[in-house]
Amino acid sequence: MPERIAHLALLVPDYDQALAFFRQIGFECREDTHLGDDKRWVRIAPPGAETEILLARAVGDRQEAAIGAQGGGRVWLFLETDDFEADLARLRAAGARIEEDPRDEDYGRVVVWSDPFGNRWDLIQHRCPDTP
Repeated sequence: MPERIAHLALLVPDYDQALAFFRQIGFECREDTHLGDDKRWVRIAPPGAETEILLARAVGDRQEAAIGAQGGGRVWLFLETDDFEADLARLRAAGARIEEDPRDEDYGRVVVWSDPFGNRWDLIQHRCPDTP
């Protein structure tokens, strides 16, 4: 029986460009192994996170067309925070496109943003269960 989701692959046009962006927003690079033929195994994640993103450089027309479209136009990546305003400021400084004003929902504070490659994310600070 599988134990956990270890990685998910995120198509990007360039390893170094993606790595630079994600480091700017606070992710750490956990591995960057060169595999030859311009291929690398690049794992990133927020500090302390268990599940990692594997940066996958798109190769060929089909993969290149899928950059930023892996979620079919929907928000499909969710970044949880315990300091919404600081992380929102970090996203803005790194050049993320903030798609709307932050809003409060029953589950917490959220904003939709896009990375430089077109992937849509939610930044979420969950409301504590005992907070009105």
